[in-house]
Amino acid sequence: MIRPTRALLPVLLVLLLPVVLTGCDADKNAGGAADSADLDAAARAWDVAPELVYVTDVSGYTVFQQSAGGYDDEFVVAYRSEKGATKFGLFAGRGTMTAENCSEQPLGEVSDKQVTCEHDGDAWYRKAGDSHEYAVPDGDVVIRLIADEDKVDRATLRKAAEAVHRPDDAELAALLPATGGADT
Repeated sequence: MIRPTRALLPVLLVLLLPVVLTGCDADKNAGGAADSADLDAAARAWDVAPELVYVTDVSGYTVFQQSAGGYDDEFVVAYRSEKGATKFGLFAGRGTMTAENCSEQPLGEVSDKQVTCEHDGDAWYRKAGDSHEYAVPDGDVVIRLIADEDKVDRATLRKAAEAVHRPDDAELAALLPATGGADT
């Protein structure tokens, strides 16, 4: 009796493998990018292009919901530490970041200080005055993660840069203000 069971196991695995793999793909896609209609509606409300909406995920930091929106043709959102003492900003706008133009582009609101640039993986680590950032190019969009150097360390900003991505449905919902059934 043991022999036929052993012989059936490989056959069952071959027959069930496509079903198992299809189930895995369904789970993987469930965490994918937000529905384009939802993203388009949110981007319209923020007055930004949908392709500029990005998020990140860093342990110990959460989205400061009221901060999400459009500012000077960019998508902006702030992340604050769970203790609320530190924060960094994510800014996504059209442009490029190259070795030739990196130091010429202002770093946030620090326009009177020399910007230094260091290529770090797929991103640029930049410093000017007391501010520092990671700039992550993605096609014709540059996502900047910026903070005060004495408040958020480089390692945290690097993790944020490595985790930059388009929002899934849950992340998009976290960016939107909760109305609690009331009209805003």
